[in-house]
Amino acid sequence: MKQWFLLVLQSIKVFLLFIGCTVLFYYGILWVSAEYESYHRYDEPKGKAVKVMSYESNEIEMTWVDRLMMYYHFGE
Repeated sequence: MKQWFLLVLQSIKVFLLFIGCTVLFYYGILWVSAEYESYHRYDEPKGKAVKVMSYESNEIEMTWVDRLMMYYHFGE
């Protein structure tokens, strides 16, 4: 009977440790998510930012197949 009681007690300890770590991990993920939610990725850049690619109207008109081939060619 004593062996069974110790086994149950150890199982409860492991279960409580698992629940505690799970709750800690969950609230850690919520905290990280809240931190990055306030980060504005699409704001106008400050300083001497340069636009990487712009669409110019005098270029040759590209179809979606041409753009797909360009994507495969350059890997971007």
